[in-house]
Amino acid sequence: MFGRERRIGEGTHVFARVRDGEATRFVIGVATGVEGDRIGVSGTAVDPVGLRNKVAQKKAGERSEEILREPTPVSCIFALIYRIEHEPFNETLDAGPDIVAISPRDHAVLDGWIRESLPELINEVLSLPDGPERERAKTRLRQKMGTLLDKNLRRNLYSVCRSLKILN
Repeated sequence: MFGRERRIGEGTHVFARVRDGEATRFVIGVATGVEGDRIGVSGTAVDPVGLRNKVAQKKAGERSEEILREPTPVSCIFALIYRIEHEPFNETLDAGPDIVAISPRDHAVLDGWIRESLPELINEVLSLPDGPERERAKTRLRQKMGTLLDKNLRRNLYSVCRSLKILN
């Protein structure tokens, strides 16, 4: 899904890791300018608090720990399954391995997960025990899938839900 290495210029869609002490957030955005080794990025910063909690509770494996340390455009989908916190991001970052160009399609999928509040819907289904409340949560998730206009986002969400075995 996410791939080729491209040169980052103004208007390029980007994915960046932002280290904040022990925690690593990731940013999905657009390069607003490039000056030397500095890249201006405007987008959304995501803090994968749900995945961090799973790791702290020892309910997640090594792969989850790796995703928290070194999120990538591919692995961040696994962080978006759990609860997240997000905020607008408008800062300048150093060019390097922590910032990569992604395609507009991939940017739309990742941004769509956040914009459409999909982590909250999926987390609700995963956190409820079997029963009528969980079935209602699944129904809300299915309804949300039915209203998504972006076919790539819808396809990606269906794929994740099938792999999590939350669609019957």
